[in-house]
Amino acid sequence: MGKDYYTILGVGKSADEDALKRAYKKAALQWHPDRNPDKKEEAGRKFKELAEAYEVLSDKNKRAIYDQYGEEGLKAAPNGGAGGPGPGMSGFPGGFGAGGFPGGANTFTFTSGPGMGRSGFQPFMPSSAEDIFRQFFGAGGRPGGMGGGMFMDVDNDEDSFGAFPGFGRAGSFRTGGAHGHGSPRSSPAQVQQQTPSVTRTLPVSLEELYTGAQKKLKVTRRLLDGATARATTAERIITVNIQPGWKSGTKLKYADCGDEMPNGQAQELVIQIEQKPHPVFTREGDNLVTIISLSLVESLTGFKKSVKSLDGRQVDVSSTAVTSPGYEKRIANEGMPISRQPGRKGDLLVRCVVNFPKSLTIAQREAVKEPLKGL
Repeated sequence: MGKDYYTILGVGKSADEDALKRAYKKAALQWHPDRNPDKKEEAGRKFKELAEAYEVLSDKNKRAIYDQYGEEGLKAAPNGGAGGPGPGMSGFPGGFGAGGFPGGANTFTFTSGPGMGRSGFQPFMPSSAEDIFRQFFGAGGRPGGMGGGMFMDVDNDEDSFGAFPGFGRAGSFRTGGAHGHGSPRSSPAQVQQQTPSVTRTLPVSLEELYTGAQKKLKVTRRLLDGATARATTAERIITVNIQPGWKSGTKLKYADCGDEMPNGQAQELVIQIEQKPHPVFTREGDNLVTIISLSLVESLTGFKKSVKSLDGRQVDVSSTAVTSPGYEKRIANEGMPISRQPGRKGDLLVRCVVNFPKSLTIAQREAVKEPLKGL
């Protein structure tokens, strides 16, 4: 006797598309093998049956064949294959060959009709249960639409991660291609099945990367109720301690503390530091770069200027020599802190731009001609 797909899904024969979807989602979450480690074999069987039942009943052609001939008729192999339907299938609405099946009960031919290709009837072969599951819950086996929240500034120093992973414990971090620090080793089971991660950027000012800072994040975490297939949310405020010298691209990883997935695991959240543009300085590795403008007189006779550092100090920049356009003055230990070498900093690179006058009066030309002779 074939499977009763309606009973498997727990719906009546009049169930519409929405009812089928609701029934499948609820039951598939309940019976996903990863949610039932103590009865994997039973869960795996029921998980496959649910996917097969939904695939058949949600397709009007397959459902029509199943309703009239059952699972055996749906999966019958043409031209004498095992499990073929017996007499009485002639005259199937939509073009099944009239007049019975020449050659006996297990020898038959179909012309075009519901669920058939150009060359005739194609027996139903169930799709992968995981493929059906992913149609509902997206890549990585998590509900579509989850984990895709926006990032926004909230109340100055407080930022918000909406509708995506929250935090459970302090995360590890890594900077620009370096190995992560403090990251726990994965167990064999974790290596075998890596949980998906979601990455969000955290905009940080250059001053905060220079001095270090604390950023508050509001995190909304989604949890799944396996019994009802509904999602609930939980919010919390957490603090991220930004260390002096971190670079744009530094990543903080928080494992097993994001949105809950249908298999019972939680996403990993990756926060990637993103440096905001600065009006005075640009960054080149651990060095800071700024540009100063010199008049023609200053470039020829010397200059003395000051640059306000990221921590508010005035750094003097001076020269008594002739300064050519494009000249770069390096001031040691006035750049960014080096995160892996506490107490050390990069350099400050001051690049000079000379503002040549666009024109000179006759008197000015005569005045500079004699002193500049021979230079």
